[in-house]
Amino acid sequence: MRTLVLGAAVSGLAAARLARANGDDVAIYDRRPIAEVDFEVHSGEWDPAMLNEVDRVVTSPGFPEHVGPIPSVLAAGVPLVSEMEYAATQIDVPYAAVTGTNGKTTVTSVTADMLVRSGIDAKAAGNIGMALSDLVAEPPEALVIEASSFQLRFIDSFHPQAATILNIAPDHLDWHRNLDEYVAAKQRIFENQNEDDLLVFDADDPGATGAVQGAPSRLVPASGSSLPPGGSGRGSGSLQIAGHTYPDPGLDPAYTLDMVVAGELAAHLGATPDAIGNTMDSFAPGRHRRTPIGEWDGVSWVNDSKATNPHAAVASVRAYDSVVLIGGGRNKGLDLAPITAQPAVRMIIGIGEAAIELAALTDPDRFRHAADMEAAVAIADAIAQPGDTVLLAPGCASFDMFESYGERGEVFTRLVLERKGGSDGH
Repeated sequence: MRTLVLGAAVSGLAAARLARANGDDVAIYDRRPIAEVDFEVHSGEWDPAMLNEVDRVVTSPGFPEHVGPIPSVLAAGVPLVSEMEYAATQIDVPYAAVTGTNGKTTVTSVTADMLVRSGIDAKAAGNIGMALSDLVAEPPEALVIEASSFQLRFIDSFHPQAATILNIAPDHLDWHRNLDEYVAAKQRIFENQNEDDLLVFDADDPGATGAVQGAPSRLVPASGSSLPPGGSGRGSGSLQIAGHTYPDPGLDPAYTLDMVVAGELAAHLGATPDAIGNTMDSFAPGRHRRTPIGEWDGVSWVNDSKATNPHAAVASVRAYDSVVLIGGGRNKGLDLAPITAQPAVRMIIGIGEAAIELAALTDPDRFRHAADMEAAVAIADAIAQPGDTVLLAPGCASFDMFESYGERGEVFTRLVLERKGGSDGH
């Protein structure tokens, strides 16, 4: 068996190692030069001749479905699967899968924590950072898999016993050709489920509500702000999750939804009510996700660099009453108008490539342009008033100015602390 792996990052190299462990003859292709690895490697422009005598292709998320190698593979009729699918077929343990435009990482990690606190050897894997292929040799008792649309696009038998479509809004249209294809990829999360399996969705999100119609699994609507009929959510000062009542942890609706969905998934895989409740009580957002930096002179400063699309930016803005928003970066072909239309946004400071686009969508009195992040922080400091939240929720990718959303958030945090840290912040 000759296997060609597309991509030499974390998931690609993990798939290559797994294929070799299975006895395959393995080659790797990546557009970029590949650092020294113990595999046959190809780099540079894609050449369809690389498919000669290949029996299977395992792809990483970095290759869009409509350009480069993928069309060649499909045209040649060579079996093509994502790294997630390739590994999942070799792991015989129950698993939950989490997809959606936003919130995947939080729900994945919280679900895994609930299982671990229940005494179950569980691990989070997939798009969250640990490649599923690296767990095949010594699998845990249960898995929680963060599944992106890229990974779901090329599955065959992927079958989560519990799954969720958190929400659906336009994203990654630079990878999928249109919104319909993006939604169709998300829907594949339930195509191999049956009536014994669980599918949780955000009852307040039209995209998710529409996407789950016709699913063969048991549908459970969830909400972070209300208690939907027949579902789980917030009501009367408590949370109702999988037939149990929990104290309301007092989180905003977006994070409350994450807790509710995680609780449903974890309960289906055997988590105990005590473990679910204790995990919610101790929850703290991950780095660069609405992370408070400090408050000075009545102005709060918050880093949500992880908000890399308009849907995430809007959810972030809605958590605050009055916002000076730092937005922009590299747009991914998405409509930024919902960001500028939020009533809580008092001022927008545009950065990066999308600053011009944001300016065109915003009343001139509510827009300032910043040449870089340092200028954005300075402008925000000058115009923010007591009661405002200066919020970095860009609604765009970071790659025009930074290596990652993490670097963007770290630079913002450092600049804020350098500027304000000498004051009496808390």
